[in-house]
Amino acid sequence: MPEPSGDQIARLRLIRSENIGPITYFQLLARFGSAAAALDAIPELAARGGGRAPRLASRSAIEQEIAAVDRIGARYLFLGQGLYPPLLAELETAPPALIVKGHPSLLDRPAAAMVGARNASAAACRFARSLAQALGEAGIVIVSGLARGIDSAAHDGALETGTIAVVAGGVDIVYPPENEGRQRAIAERGLVVSEQPPGVEPRSRHFPSRNRIIAGLAHGTIVVEAAPRSGSLITARCAAECGREVMAVPGSPLDPRAQGCNQLIREGATLVQSADDVLEAISPSRIRPFRQPDRDYGLPQVPVEADDEAREAIADLLNGTPVPVDEIVRQSALPPAIVQTVLLELELAGRLERHAGGRVSLV
Repeated sequence: MPEPSGDQIARLRLIRSENIGPITYFQLLARFGSAAAALDAIPELAARGGGRAPRLASRSAIEQEIAAVDRIGARYLFLGQGLYPPLLAELETAPPALIVKGHPSLLDRPAAAMVGARNASAAACRFARSLAQALGEAGIVIVSGLARGIDSAAHDGALETGTIAVVAGGVDIVYPPENEGRQRAIAERGLVVSEQPPGVEPRSRHFPSRNRIIAGLAHGTIVVEAAPRSGSLITARCAAECGREVMAVPGSPLDPRAQGCNQLIREGATLVQSADDVLEAISPSRIRPFRQPDRDYGLPQVPVEADDEAREAIADLLNGTPVPVDEIVRQSALPPAIVQTVLLELELAGRLERHAGGRVSLV
């Protein structure tokens, strides 16, 4: 693996630091021009937000992480640089750095995500496996989450033609345990992807983040059996929010595992009965060109400072209920740049939480 540059080490320090998610990371880079400058500015920003300075990742910790990535035969892909997948880069919450093990060239090919129930029926698993195989033979890479049930069946069907497994923990951590052989095979013949460092065990908070990567890597997401409140529907919602095709396999109204798919179809998802349905939905004529993200990775912006009156006005509009940032701008009658500055300060101070759909709430 090529030795990461000083800027890349600083970027890893930034994203591994406390209270810093992708949106905050991008805002800091845009404001200060470099990760190193952002790291220097964080303590003062957190103090303005009324909290203690977040714990910053040390250079030695990042060097240990880099050594671990090298030791397991993986590599980094940095957003805005090199092989980072352009479709994923379109997401507002795109991971600033990915760790991948296997064949990154698969990221250059058209892809479809396939997700579904962990406790899927035998018939659904068989259909998912055959659908993945047919799509693979048509040149489509299958992306899934290496979970039990539909995910595993999808990976099995596409192993010979190309499959990408997005995992919730580190790329060296096997979960669930029975997928050890499957994960090893995908690392050898496909690609395993994660935004977590090696050695990180998957936690419940990691799975929604993993789901948005699954959706972000693909031109469309196919759901095969899913309960109404399942993680598979979170993936489908992520796909819809980033303008990708949502597809679903219909099922019996008597089977609770089919209710989520039937609901998606009722709401406008493409009904899938064969590979041809998927190929039509994500055909080159319907796939829009890659859009370059509206981010400036290197040019510093003139900092916009907020005064205490603006901070108080914005804090008064927030509570524990998530609210869209646009609504805060509207009700505060403050410039968006001022609102974003105050929200950044609050998040770095550990007082603000960001939610899906551009919403925020106080912690």
